[in-house]
Amino acid sequence: MGHLDHATFGWLTPVLSYAMAAVGAALGLRCTVRALGTSGRSRRNWLLTAASALGTGIWTTHFVAMLGFGVTGTDIRYDVPLTLLSLLIAMLVVGAGVFAVGYGRDRPRTLFAGGLTTGLGVASMHYLGMAALRLHGTVTYDPVLVTASVVIAVVAATAALWAALHITSPGAVAVASLVMGAAVSSMHYTGMLAIGVRVAPSGAELPGATVMQFIFPLAVGLGSYLFLTSAFVALSPPARDRTAGAPATASGGASAQRAARAPAG
Repeated sequence: MGHLDHATFGWLTPVLSYAMAAVGAALGLRCTVRALGTSGRSRRNWLLTAASALGTGIWTTHFVAMLGFGVTGTDIRYDVPLTLLSLLIAMLVVGAGVFAVGYGRDRPRTLFAGGLTTGLGVASMHYLGMAALRLHGTVTYDPVLVTASVVIAVVAATAALWAALHITSPGAVAVASLVMGAAVSSMHYTGMLAIGVRVAPSGAELPGATVMQFIFPLAVGLGSYLFLTSAFVALSPPARDRTAGAPATASGGASAQRAARAPAG
């Protein structure tokens, strides 16, 4: 069995991957809270933003952590189509859970279905991302640890959706995001502990892209998206602030019209 190193750059990749998970969770929860306070097209747009933020955060968590993954005795490459498919799955399944919560009427049933769907989707994203791994050897999995990682994913997803329904204050959202980030990171590293690699040394060139050719620039791009979107959401006024300004404007307009009709002198 080859020696696996999950942190070839020390604490850098675990800390960065946790930061991506926490930022994605914070943005996703905040957008979901904003969505539940609106309706129509505005709700749909906020839910889309929440789904993209959560999906991007989860995917980036996985692959930023994978920047620090190495196996003694073999190089590592990534299958590009499978890696992109894992990103698409992360977006779609998280979107399904978020929209179920955003539009569901039976909250307990919706929460259970959304948490289960999203959690299984997160686990699918993780293991599809691992299936994209190309190395000289074979990868094996410990079924007990795989099961544990799936359970963690489902519990974390359900907790995140519950928080979106019940937590509204920015401080509480921040705390929930830190907990969610820890849960997502725990799911990833539990899944990574489940794998073993039987190395078969070979001089043949591996197919796929290196981590610096593909994973690193994509992770940087998605991480930038998270931070820019976070800034946009933070600067965007809540719906109640916009609606609160409307009556005042209308009242001011009516006063101006009355003043214009009043006789001079």
